[in-house]
Amino acid sequence: MISVDDVTDSRLDDFRDLATADRRPDRPGGRGLVIAEGTVVVGRLLESRYPVRALLGVERRISELDLDGVDVPAYVASADTMAQVVGFHLNRGVLAVADRPVQPAAEEIIDGARVLAVLEGVQDHENLGSIFRNAAALGVDGVLLGAGCSDPLYRRSVRVSMGHVLRVPFATFDEWPNGLDQLRAHGFTIAALTPRADSVSLRSLGDFERVAVLLGSEGPGLTPIALAASDVAVRIPMAGGVDSLNVATAAAVAFYELAGKLSSADGRYLGGAADPR
Repeated sequence: MISVDDVTDSRLDDFRDLATADRRPDRPGGRGLVIAEGTVVVGRLLESRYPVRALLGVERRISELDLDGVDVPAYVASADTMAQVVGFHLNRGVLAVADRPVQPAAEEIIDGARVLAVLEGVQDHENLGSIFRNAAALGVDGVLLGAGCSDPLYRRSVRVSMGHVLRVPFATFDEWPNGLDQLRAHGFTIAALTPRADSVSLRSLGDFERVAVLLGSEGPGLTPIALAASDVAVRIPMAGGVDSLNVATAAAVAFYELAGKLSSADGRYLGGAADPR
């Protein structure tokens, strides 16, 4: 661990100006770094394939991490020094930054998967992070990003996902919605989640070998071209007076139902205790 007390120290530049939109180090068009915050998320970053560059935190939080075999600098600073460097007071007390590895192609995600999430127009970073956390918890093998989606590695998405965006593989379709043809060619049933009246109940969906859950943006939902490119429109039955769910909540319900069907068919149990963190 390396003590620092100079807010202008150039060794802290990776952590600087996180509150300044046009200088953020995690912007894909800028330095493109991955930023994790909090001991749980930083711990998952350290266990991931993402090449960690450095850590910054108060001594108590850094000492909570298992840094055995971690060959990167861990800078220890006061909470006030951190706040001046970062641009705001960080309640979680520790940050880590990493480089972005080369992301897999969509074909690599599809090959060998049985349950996938496909997103169109999901721009809210908190929804995006929640979808990745749900995917990790409920047996989804990967996430494919269609048109109009935000960056899953934006700091807020990483934080809300509790670091699971670093575990769940994801890729971007080069063409939309033509990329869905790749899924169909691999035997996937493409189930578009929508509240429209002519959709079928999620629980009444017939047998399938592989399934891709197609999810749209908060509010507008899936575009007509995405719905037309799907195999079946499915809905979550709800009580009267409620016409839709938050996209991340709807995703969790669909993942649980569809991944559970495949697990039951295989004689496997999709379970384990929920992690409340």
